[in-house]
Amino acid sequence: MTLEVQLPEPEWNDEPEERPGRRSGRRARREREPRSRAFIITVGVVVGLVAIAVLTPLTVAWRVWYQARQDERPRSDAIIVLGAAQYDGRPSPTLQWRLQHALDLYRRGVAPRIVTVGGKAPGDRFTEADAGRRWLINRGGMPADRVVAVPEGRDTLQSFQAAGRLYQRSGWNSAVLVTDPWHGLRSKRMAEDNGIRAASSPTRSGPSVQTRDTQFSYIVRETGGYLSYVLFGKSVKAPSETVKKLPEGTPTG
Repeated sequence: MTLEVQLPEPEWNDEPEERPGRRSGRRARREREPRSRAFIITVGVVVGLVAIAVLTPLTVAWRVWYQARQDERPRSDAIIVLGAAQYDGRPSPTLQWRLQHALDLYRRGVAPRIVTVGGKAPGDRFTEADAGRRWLINRGGMPADRVVAVPEGRDTLQSFQAAGRLYQRSGWNSAVLVTDPWHGLRSKRMAEDNGIRAASSPTRSGPSVQTRDTQFSYIVRETGGYLSYVLFGKSVKAPSETVKKLPEGTPTG
């Protein structure tokens, strides 16, 4: 006789037996996940900051270059000539080119008056504004009552602050700015911040447009100057804004 005993069927586990090493590996991966997210976020922030640091100056440099190529001549309340070096009352070549361009605009009916701006260095007898006004009257033949000098400011920002006060007193609103091409963007921003609706008609002569290397250096400088003003409210002098002295014995007639 055969005795049959029914044994319980074994329970099969489809999942493979987890070895101690595998358990610790999975736990390690779970522990690393938060670190991975933090790393990705950190990398993203760094890349974003680098992109901003690189693209912002490039964008501003392009705007400086683009504005320099514009010649805006809307009918305005005045033509404002930005100051440059003067030699004991005689405009430097840079300032004289600006004055001549402003005179041409005046003769074309762009505005009924010209405003010259710019102060003086300690020891100077004349301001940039006064030297410009004298040239426009004596050499340009303009009526004295059509030329207004604002003899204040040792940089562009200070000059526009003084010009803004003149505009407020006179009830004027708009201006065409005459300066070097690369100076146009920063000048327009400063003018508008001081209540002057500004356009720019730059000169096409002078040291800032002589060679491509010179133009590149001016664009770089103006890019830094624009960012310095927008971010910190500071004005950076362009080389042509510096009042220079003539060597002793040089005629000033």
